[in-house]
Amino acid sequence: MNRLEEIIIPKLEESPDSPCYWWDGKWYKRSDMLSLVKSCEAVLRNSGFTRGQKLVVMLRNSPLIPALSLAVWRLGGIFCPLNEKAGLESLTGTLELIKPFAVIAEHKIPELAENWPFLTCSLDSVSLPAFTGKTQPPEPEDYALILATSGTTGLPKAIPLTHTNLASNCKAVCEMIPSLSDDDTFLTVLPNFHSFGYTVTIIMPLTIGAKIAIAPSFLPPAVTIRAITEAKVDVMFVVPAIISFLLMSVEKGKLPAEVLARIRVICTGGDKLNPNCHKQALSLLGRDIMEGYGLTETSPVICVNHDCETQITGSIGPVLPGFEYKLKDREGHDTNDKEGVLWVRGPSVTPGYLHAPEITAERFDSEGFLNTGDYVRLETHGGEEFVYIMDRVTDIIIVGGFNVYPQEVEKVLAEHPAVHQAVVVGMPHDINGQIPKAYVMLEDGAEADEREIVKYAKEHLAHFKVPRKVEFVTEFPLSGTGKILRRVLRERASKE
Repeated sequence: MNRLEEIIIPKLEESPDSPCYWWDGKWYKRSDMLSLVKSCEAVLRNSGFTRGQKLVVMLRNSPLIPALSLAVWRLGGIFCPLNEKAGLESLTGTLELIKPFAVIAEHKIPELAENWPFLTCSLDSVSLPAFTGKTQPPEPEDYALILATSGTTGLPKAIPLTHTNLASNCKAVCEMIPSLSDDDTFLTVLPNFHSFGYTVTIIMPLTIGAKIAIAPSFLPPAVTIRAITEAKVDVMFVVPAIISFLLMSVEKGKLPAEVLARIRVICTGGDKLNPNCHKQALSLLGRDIMEGYGLTETSPVICVNHDCETQITGSIGPVLPGFEYKLKDREGHDTNDKEGVLWVRGPSVTPGYLHAPEITAERFDSEGFLNTGDYVRLETHGGEEFVYIMDRVTDIIIVGGFNVYPQEVEKVLAEHPAVHQAVVVGMPHDINGQIPKAYVMLEDGAEADEREIVKYAKEHLAHFKVPRKVEFVTEFPLSGTGKILRRVLRERASKE
């Protein structure tokens, strides 16, 4: 498969006067993107950037992200987007692991600038300032991207993705969602340091010649709503926290329903979607929201529904073409059951963790299948096998030897009229080993107490699945990508 720049650059050169990206209230042409790419490439070449070198970029979304990516690839290098807000300790560890040629950020971080060539750049820049980088041991030339990820040990992990990984994933997603076309305008609002945002909302549309409407980040929401409205967005891939906010804004009359209703493809991933959002979408927009699923290690998409009309609520859709998959039990043995831990293999799967053969050996079996860490159920609909996420293996609560899947309990609790969203985690128990605890966010103006929630759960769940504790919250701890941090809630429950 071709390198990504060999796919994207010809698309830009085909019709240089055609619109390419919307940014800060204005449409720019493909020729504008090509000029930005060439400008960035010239600066990088003069800085000494060569094949196998890594450029770390800590910028919010802007035209510079795709331009720098293409410039880096044309020079045979690797693009490494990081989260500037990850914290000094995390960033230091990640940089020591990646060993970048240079770091580009919006703001200077003196502690990092002491050890690495560091330059600051505004999001509106049309060129990079001249600089001199520091040559590092090169990585394989087929690497296109390196993304940081958090590990259970607390030590930094990095995942390299090749040009074939990313290109094959983009191609497979477009095959799975046949309505995607070069006439579409994709919303680019998810963080670019996250594989979902980078691959699906930046690189994928460029590979098919589609347009992108760029918002630096979701906050403040007014900027995103302006991008959706002014650029006439057709396709929106977002995390559940964003779609939940947008639907709530429609429900409260702060956002016209037609703004979202005109978007042809609305798909969420990165975390489970609150079941109430399906009901809201059907009520407010007249159709459902698609769900998908993936991992950074798989570039990222593994499953996705075909369209909003045939979306099966609760399912993340069929597995993408190109992936092989199998189920194993929690001990790692193959199983013919329709439930088990999902393992995948295919052209979108990372070759392994960066400079961490021991972690690679832990996650891959002898046949090259990757352990996703997710416990799933398979169901056949219309001749296709659809996947349902039961839970992360690490999130499953074991009560007196019985498995409790938090998502099942959360779905039941969310059906209580006063409950907006619930998150269920396990807390230690002397006799049962663990018991479920629910963190509950109520609907605006609604009232309920712990006794009422527990009573409702008892009416709809087996006794061992019923939360023994209920804590009401006004917000959930979120990651930089809007994913609920269950680990934080588990730690809070464990301290009780």
